[in-house]
Formats: sequence, C-alpha cells, structure tokens
Amino acid sequence: MSVVSVRPDVSNLVFQVFGRSIHPELFTVFAQTEVRHQAYSAVVQISEAGHLLSFRHGDNRLCEVTATRESPLPQRKRILSHRLRGHRNEAFCDAGVQYQVSFQLEQLEPEVFQHFHEELLADSHRGEVSHQFRTPNRLAPVPLSYIQIEDTPHSLLVHSFHTFPDNCAVVKVQSLFETYAE
Repeated sequence: MSVVSVRPDVSNLVFQVFGRSIHPELFTVFAQTEVRHQAYSAVVQISEAGHLLSFRHGDNRLCEVTATRESPLPQRKRILSHRLRGHRNEAFCDAGVQYQVSFQLEQLEPEVFQHFHEELLADSHRGEVSHQFRTPNRLAPVPLSYIQIEDTPHSLLVHSFHTFPDNCAVVKVQSLFETYAE
C-alpha cells in the first residue's frame, strides 16, 4: 500500500525570487493574509511546497516562491533560483526596495523533529497565517506551515516555517523588504 503525502519531497524544492507577479493559478493556496501600508502591500500565501510572498511597491513587484523543480514557473524576470538545501543568504536592491533573505533546509533526527514540530504546532495559533495539512496517517505528525509577520510603514519582515514530516525536515525562510525613496 502506498502512502500519498500532501507535501513534496524536500530534495525536490527550490527557492525563487521574481521581479514580477506569478499567476496564482499555478499553485493551490491553502491559507493567505495581506498587509497594506501606504508605501507597499504584500500578499502571503501558503501552498503545498511552502509559500508565495508577493510584495508590491508602486508599480514594482517582487515575488518569493518555494516550489518544486517541476513547477511551471516563468523564466522571465527570475532574479534568484536555488535548490533548497543547507543554508543560504541573499540580498539585493531593486526599484526602491532593499531585499534580504535567509533560507535553510534542516533535516533532523526523528525525535528532534517531533519535538520541534510540537513546539511549532503550539505556536502556530499566534502566527498571521498557518495551515495544517491533512495526512493519510492519523498517527504521523501533520505537515504544517506557519508564518509570522512583522510590519512597519516602510518594512516587512516575514518568518516562514514549513514542516515535512515524511523527511523529518523543516524549511525556514526569513525575508526582509525595506522601501526607500529612489
């Protein structure tokens, strides 16, 4: 009997940033929230592979995506594209926005993963957006996405946590968007 997971295998994940919007029909969105300020607006969405974060400043857009390598994402205006493994930091300025990101994939021992997952599950009610995915095995930990947002009139800080119980793995992403006058 095969077990179908709602999450992809973590070895197949990529982290990408685009200088454009991404068509929402490319993803199944399970939860979302929106942040609006005079200087910017942002939409944060949870998908099966992690999240989509669309940041708008004037006529300019940045879109951060965790997806699988097979996802039909555009090539045009792709700024960053990295497989999700280990730890990585990136930063750039684009059209009045200073962008910084730190992302990592942690594969944990099963007991450590279980403990971390339980703590994250307990904290998830405090986040701006979270989602517990259904699992075919009622005894296994449920895959979880949990996102915290800290916003000011000129900055947005987003902490994302995505658990992958089948792999005893956690994807952590911390993104900072700061607007400035050009």
